[in-house]
Amino acid sequence: MANLKEIRNRITSVQSTMQITSAMKMVSAAKLKKAQDAITAMRPYAEKLTELLQSVSATLDGEAGGQYTSQRQINRVLIVAITSNRGLCGAFNTNVIKQAKIVADSYAGKQVDILAIGKKGNDVLRKTNTVIDNKSEVFDQLTFDNVAAISDLLTEKFIAGDYDKIEIVYNQFKNAATQIVQTEQFLPLAPIQSNTLVAAGDYIFEPSKEEIVLTLIPKSLKTQLYKAIRDSFASEHGARMTAMHKATDNATELRNQLKLTYNKARQAAITNEILEIVGGAEALKG
Repeated sequence: MANLKEIRNRITSVQSTMQITSAMKMVSAAKLKKAQDAITAMRPYAEKLTELLQSVSATLDGEAGGQYTSQRQINRVLIVAITSNRGLCGAFNTNVIKQAKIVADSYAGKQVDILAIGKKGNDVLRKTNTVIDNKSEVFDQLTFDNVAAISDLLTEKFIAGDYDKIEIVYNQFKNAATQIVQTEQFLPLAPIQSNTLVAAGDYIFEPSKEEIVLTLIPKSLKTQLYKAIRDSFASEHGARMTAMHKATDNATELRNQLKLTYNKARQAAITNEILEIVGGAEALKG
């Protein structure tokens, strides 16, 4: 059995860890509320924008926006992996990295590159895959304009023919304890869903439908990427809050076990001292 000093040192160490994990849990909880409100408020707008784009483009002859919708033979694929810049958030980053590798492996024999958004994904994926760039600085100031610049870069690469398909892998926020790994096609634009079509005569378009589509597509792509990063950002804080909550609970349990062990060891030491005193007294009597 460890001596009393070693046990006291371990108790002190565990208590220090508890203070850190508890503080990180509270910080993540505070940040989660703001991030959750942001993504919850944004989702209806993003969904309505996509629906409007599909409805309008469905009434066209297919020429408008062709550079965004052209289906090519897939030889070069770009995967946008969205992770975090910091760890201590459970399996949050691991799940995205694992899914990004699965998607990359599904294009066996093709050129597959990765654009990392988040330091953790970049550090791991660059060891096994080709990472062309790391945009982790976007989390320093997460605004629509900063994300729009990344969307413009991806769009330029697709239109220029550098890549035939671009996919996004990220964690979708469900609640503080649940994050769902999603893989979304960014470009080319997904086929129109027939159940979202509107009759051509339902609306009067000003300016023309072609101009509307060409304006909506870039905006829709920027919104899609911004929503994915916002989802990931909220998921990160939810995952970290949950992980730190579990870590604090585990540390509390360990501390209690150590205190029990310490009390037993101290009681045994006191008993031994009493026995030694009694034994010495009996020896003197003899």
